[in-house]
Amino acid sequence: MTPAHPHLVWDWNGTLLNDLSLIVAAYNVAFASSGGPTVTSDEHRVRFRRPIAEYYADVLGQAVDDEEFGRLSRIFHDAYRDGLTTCELAADARTAMASWPGSQSLLSMWFHEELVPTVHARGLTGHFLRVDGFVPVDGMRATVGGDSKAESLRRHLAELGVAGSSAVLIGDTVDDADAALAVGARAVLYSGGHSDPAVLRASGHPVADTLTEAVALAGELSFVGR
Repeated sequence: MTPAHPHLVWDWNGTLLNDLSLIVAAYNVAFASSGGPTVTSDEHRVRFRRPIAEYYADVLGQAVDDEEFGRLSRIFHDAYRDGLTTCELAADARTAMASWPGSQSLLSMWFHEELVPTVHARGLTGHFLRVDGFVPVDGMRATVGGDSKAESLRRHLAELGVAGSSAVLIGDTVDDADAALAVGARAVLYSGGHSDPAVLRASGHPVADTLTEAVALAGELSFVGR
């Protein structure tokens, strides 16, 4: 029997967690280490992309090899960790999660060993069937993260035993939507995160200005083709 609602996968950074200001500040620390410019939040939301090495290259105006990417990423992550306790959840995050009638999980590209205790400390673990962050493997770029989310989403759904066609991802970047498409899932994009709303709307995916609205849109998608 087909479930009445798809499985809902939440993104963390920029979606459930309102960390835009911290993210921009941390990137600016990394850019400054290479003599790069300071970007504003608005500039970041227009220019940000994955793979993140391409974002560094765009802002710095020069190619970024694996060694330089690793150095920049370590600087970014150290600056981000220093300010993480100042970040709050998105204003309606708890309401949105509580309003979903089906199963939910959380997938982030933040490091798994740091993500899990952070989610637990905020009292959110009970909402999710599974919480997955980025798990480093051998290799410089893999060690510091920064690649596409698609493969992580594929593994996440496989561990849950959920088919891509039965899942909806709520995220805040076009990369989130691309990851969903890559596994046969659908996406609802949240305009209050790391990407400019115009960039999100140009992707052709449903866009919501609040997480509560995003959940409602995901609920409407549940009836497509059923």
